[in-house]
Amino acid sequence: MKPLLRLIPYLARYRKTLILGVLTVVMSNVFTVAVPLFVGRAIDIMKAGLSAGNLKAGDLLGYAGLMLGFTAVAGFFTFLTRETIIVVSRKVEYDLRNDFLSHIQKLSLSFFQNTPTGDLMAHATNDISAVRNSLGPGIMYPTDTMMTFTMVIAVMLYQDWQLTLMALIPLPFVSYAVYRLGKIVNVKFQERQDKYAELTTRAQENLSGIRVVKAYVREKYEIGLFKSLSMDYLQKNLVLAKVQSIMWPLMFLLVGLSLVITLYQGGLRVIDGRLTIGMLTAFLGYLVILIWPMIAFGWVVNILQQGAASMGRLARIWDTPPEIQDSERTDYSIQTIEGKIEFRDVSFQYRGAQNPALYNMNLLIPQGSTIAIVGYTGAGKSTLVNLLPRLYDISKGELLIDDIPIHQIPLKVLRENIGYVPQETFLFSDSIMENISYGADNGTDDHVREAAEISQLVSDVDDFPKGFRTMLGERGITLSGGQKQRASIARAVMRQPRILILDDALSAVDTHTEEEILKRLRGVMQERTSILISHRISTVKDADLIVVLHDGEIVERGTHAELVALGGKYADLHQKQLLERELEEL
Repeated sequence: MKPLLRLIPYLARYRKTLILGVLTVVMSNVFTVAVPLFVGRAIDIMKAGLSAGNLKAGDLLGYAGLMLGFTAVAGFFTFLTRETIIVVSRKVEYDLRNDFLSHIQKLSLSFFQNTPTGDLMAHATNDISAVRNSLGPGIMYPTDTMMTFTMVIAVMLYQDWQLTLMALIPLPFVSYAVYRLGKIVNVKFQERQDKYAELTTRAQENLSGIRVVKAYVREKYEIGLFKSLSMDYLQKNLVLAKVQSIMWPLMFLLVGLSLVITLYQGGLRVIDGRLTIGMLTAFLGYLVILIWPMIAFGWVVNILQQGAASMGRLARIWDTPPEIQDSERTDYSIQTIEGKIEFRDVSFQYRGAQNPALYNMNLLIPQGSTIAIVGYTGAGKSTLVNLLPRLYDISKGELLIDDIPIHQIPLKVLRENIGYVPQETFLFSDSIMENISYGADNGTDDHVREAAEISQLVSDVDDFPKGFRTMLGERGITLSGGQKQRASIARAVMRQPRILILDDALSAVDTHTEEEILKRLRGVMQERTSILISHRISTVKDADLIVVLHDGEIVERGTHAELVALGGKYADLHQKQLLERELEEL
């Protein structure tokens, strides 16, 4: 149950409502406990009246009215209990979901590379719901059970303490059974949740990769694999259900045993004259009142075990610290950046990799200049620019922006001033307008259109029935590859960043569109530091400086003319692309 202790700060936010909820539980039990007394008293009066032959309906109407009134008031307070304690559990669920999303958004890219999306979705849905389910009943029913037991046992002891102790003989067995079965439930529920996460991951990958599945005619294979995972999940559910199915009959058996003991021993006392029939009836009524708390105790332990298992899974995520965050070195007086960039002997190595991805990188990028980075696949181009917004932190050396070590710049300030178009274009399931203005809080419709004109997207958007209000499918599936890239470029330009990074952002557009986009971008890039990454020489030839990477090191640098004249790797790449163009023309 320890994981559930982490919920105390959340519950503390609603302590006034919870205190009110506890008071309603007390009041509900006060009125509920009085009802069997009225029943017992009415039976004794009825018996006495029948024996004397003077029983009148009026003798019982008063008790009937009292029973009806007290039951109604108890029901009203029970309603208030749900309106307070259960509502608090829903509010805590809301807080948990927000905090969970907030935390995972702070985690580094390496976390998401090692954690399946389906697993995170299972945490955000099933696990948080299980925690909420354990919170509401987990607070309400134990409180109600303790109050009921305290009041009912007090009255029963007052009436006949010996009979009360005999009636409670099965209770220790109830506690032991709940303890033993509860531990098994915890383990089995954890196994079920892990399997659910695996099933969710597979479903998410199938839906995201539906084009690949169809293109390779793997529908039957994927259906078979999903059926296998579903069957495993079914088996985990059945095992959990079997454990739970043992708990309920056992609770009823032990409660029934209490009733048998009470009826037998109470009957002997009635025969001996030590107990009236009305008192025995009231006694049995109190045991009936105790039936639900005794059963609820086992049920609550069951759901608390499930909640603890789910909270333990969530805790593993919450206990994962963000690798990249502000620290004691951060200078919060820095409110903006200008764009001068300098790499000093920078090296970077991915976790688990044997060799560095970047090695002894020395590079100065003046403010307002345009630099291009070229190289073959795997040379380290994307890795290099990922260090600038601190998607990864350098392993060795020093990276400075405006002559300030990058770790001193607040992360929010750093990323707000960088417009980054990554290789893998991502668009949200929203309108084109919202996708372009994403990240620009004060953007207007005119700003969106201007950014789209720069990226040569306007003509395409104008052909859509709803223009910029056109809704895109998941990951922007409505658009072509080139349109997605242009939308991403517009999104980056819309922010008016001090540093603009285009990581192979024109690979899916034709050369004519590329030239038009670059022509429009030149006006934008004059005002800011720009970094272009591309395999195409046509994209980078006009840059102020071209850097050639090979195996994580800078092997050549200079202008287009200088590098062609050098006759090295850049010249070789240039020559190959010229030949490819000639072959295409033929």
